[in-house]
Amino acid sequence: MADRTRALDQLRKEIVTEDACPDLRQGATQLVMGAGSSDADIIIIGEAPGKKEDELGVPFVGASGRFLDVMLDAAGMSRDDVYITNIVKYRPPNNRDPKREEKEAFWPYLIRQIDIIDPRVIITLGRHSGMSLLPELVIANDHGKAIRMKVGDKERIIIPLYHPAAALYNGSRRQELIDDFRAAAEARPQS
Repeated sequence: MADRTRALDQLRKEIVTEDACPDLRQGATQLVMGAGSSDADIIIIGEAPGKKEDELGVPFVGASGRFLDVMLDAAGMSRDDVYITNIVKYRPPNNRDPKREEKEAFWPYLIRQIDIIDPRVIITLGRHSGMSLLPELVIANDHGKAIRMKVGDKERIIIPLYHPAAALYNGSRRQELIDDFRAAAEARPQS
């Protein structure tokens, strides 16, 4: 685990040194790399940091993050059991959707992050995150489905889910997200 933590710290330094996305960096407070266990079986990937995440430097700490905590709890897990990150590591202005070129700029770093953590399961949250790994994704049809494919250096299980914000805007999605997340958590091998 210490080696993985060091490798993630090194990757963080490279993103800053190589100035991965200067336009986004200029408007952001800080890089939001990720948080959680560096040897987690599950990595959760969102789209981009929001205002609160930019302020604190931790992904999913705003309203969507509070609902993500509910989802984790429903699956008998906590943030310490998973690794949480985003495709884009700087906050887009006014919380706009990340642009294609911004996602592309961070893509190689995300793949290296996945390879370092070496999860068995990747849970994507939202359309942007899901479509980055599964370009043909139709979130309304494919949410909660386990898809095996090579990501980084090995085959992994990818499970696209609605973004937790969907439950905040549409209360009827709340239970659906919790159920999908429970099923996704069960897809990881038990030790």
